[in-house]
Amino acid sequence: MSAAKRGPAQSPAQRAAELRGALGHHAHRYYVLDDPEIGDEQYDGLLDELREIEADHPELVRPDSPTQRVGAEPVSDLVKVRHPQPMLSLANARSAEQLRAWIQRMRNFLAREGIEDPDFQFVAEPKIDGLAISLIYRDGVLERGATRGNGEVGEDVTHNLRTIGAIPLRLKSIDAPALIEVRGEAYMSLPDFAALNERRAQAGLSTFMNPRNSAAGTIRQLDPKLAAGRPLSFWAYGIGASEGLSFDTHWEALGWLGENRFPVHPDVALLRSEDEVVERCRSWEQRRGSLQFEIDGVVVKLNHVELQRRLGVVGREPRSAIAWKFPPTTAVTLLKGVGWNPGKFGDLHPYAMLEPVKVGGVRIKLATLHNEEDLARKDIREGEQVIVLRAGDVIPQVISPAPHVAEQIDRPPPPHPPKQCPSCWTGTAKAPGSVFTRCPNRDCPGRRWQLLKHFAGAIDIDGLGEKQVSLFMELGWVRTAADFYRLTAEQIAEQTGFGEVSAGKLVAAIQRSKRQPFARVMNALGIEEVGYVTARNLAQRFRSIDALLAATPAEIEQTPGVGPKMAATIHAQLTDEHMRSLIEALRAQGLYLRQEGPAPGEGPLARQTFVLTGTLPELTREQATEMIAAAGGRVTGSVSRKTAYLVAGDSPGSKLAQAERLGVRVLDEDGLRSLLQ
Repeated sequence: MSAAKRGPAQSPAQRAAELRGALGHHAHRYYVLDDPEIGDEQYDGLLDELREIEADHPELVRPDSPTQRVGAEPVSDLVKVRHPQPMLSLANARSAEQLRAWIQRMRNFLAREGIEDPDFQFVAEPKIDGLAISLIYRDGVLERGATRGNGEVGEDVTHNLRTIGAIPLRLKSIDAPALIEVRGEAYMSLPDFAALNERRAQAGLSTFMNPRNSAAGTIRQLDPKLAAGRPLSFWAYGIGASEGLSFDTHWEALGWLGENRFPVHPDVALLRSEDEVVERCRSWEQRRGSLQFEIDGVVVKLNHVELQRRLGVVGREPRSAIAWKFPPTTAVTLLKGVGWNPGKFGDLHPYAMLEPVKVGGVRIKLATLHNEEDLARKDIREGEQVIVLRAGDVIPQVISPAPHVAEQIDRPPPPHPPKQCPSCWTGTAKAPGSVFTRCPNRDCPGRRWQLLKHFAGAIDIDGLGEKQVSLFMELGWVRTAADFYRLTAEQIAEQTGFGEVSAGKLVAAIQRSKRQPFARVMNALGIEEVGYVTARNLAQRFRSIDALLAATPAEIEQTPGVGPKMAATIHAQLTDEHMRSLIEALRAQGLYLRQEGPAPGEGPLARQTFVLTGTLPELTREQATEMIAAAGGRVTGSVSRKTAYLVAGDSPGSKLAQAERLGVRVLDEDGLRSLLQ
């Protein structure tokens, strides 16, 4: 459906109905499918037209109109409401053994009921760490939304739930049931949560401890305009009470929800064995840190509704569902001190020294504080309680003081960057307008260590990690990246922790890295503002290091993704004598400093756009990108109608579902290799 155009001789009522349908369709494309068909300006034009019609004809205003999402007045209090069916809690499992024991308990119970050897199917879905919500639709129109509360009685928060674009105000079905209760989770994504906390900190307000607290606080606001200013979303996960509609399986119910424009997570899975369930739960736990929203577990439900009914409830928990719970990702602990480390460009980065605490199943005693401006914005002080976050495998970070701390009057002084570099004791300085205080010493050992560590990782030298880089620096063997290529297996084998075999493997890996493409070498050089994407674009545009070294700032600026300020920074670093010396030393060692393959816009895959998702069996994301670029193709981050191919590995996420909806051709790694050949 494109933007709704006025038909001939339409009445205001007909036009209003047409606009409501079009706006509902486009809201679904935007908020649920992440695949808008029209731009914001066109959408706003349709919405403004509907507002004008309703202003001229107030009798046409309906509760399911998109104009009413933020139209309600503030409420004086949150009214208690009783759920048509109890919103039960779930029993927990924290291991494969406990999950298998739950399945066996169900079999034992059904056997006592005379049901031998039932054919179990399971539905596994992410347990979103948000706020459980009940939505009542009467004759297809959203009538009421409420929090879970104690499971029997919740609070009416309809005025705020209307502001969430992912929640439809009217069901799509023409033959909507007389009443249906949709259940789901209101949540805030991690990027939106970080942006909200930053705005609150800048305004001098207390920050939220985690996205769940943020979502809960937003949903319970009395003024819907405040809720509308906080970017909440919604996942639907089931159906409660209903009149005139029934399903044989939970999977069918999820399908009905999707057909009626409710967002159902695309990775919800129908499984047929215990082993599949355990594998799925472990997969979600491994993916936890890469998601755009927080989950605290996986919900596993028996699929067949009749078996659910026969199993019944024990206490306040259904026997037919369980939550595989993950370790918590946040904790409160004492900030014992703030330390500082120089980065590869001399910028000083603060880190937190903590009273050891267990977060996400890992014992944490150090955490990042990002940079000094972020440190000041968070307003944390040594000797006070702080909130520590660890999501998946992400580096632990301190996100804010504990909630009660910011209200105290007599607080310790805030931490500041040191006057001398803690690595080389050179005096530090901060340029006007800079985010960082810096160590200006180009020969600072901390700075050199960061540059060497970056080079080893960027050029993919297997086995050359932080400890090895530190050892080779202490021994005086390595001062610049070119020195790695002078190391011998004999000298390394003499060091503790190495043998002839491991030393030989490391030297072989170092020598193999000479074959890395020019874009990888560009990234590894350690040029400020140049990450892998910019390095690849520079390599494709200039084709050789000599052409890049001869380029003016204006010529560098013509590279995709490079602006005037970045171009000037890149040019200044490339003309630096230390950088020129490093480049010549790497050239002497035989590294690739010239781009192979076709120029941009040339080659067998010219003008073909690819998207990569999931984990490929053998190729890294960067390797696959390099192979596609070498054939003239282009890799982007999101699926659209212009995407030629989606390359999907394990755990592909929502991009696979979106590609299938748009008819984009999907390849696995073997398919990509065949295409490239």
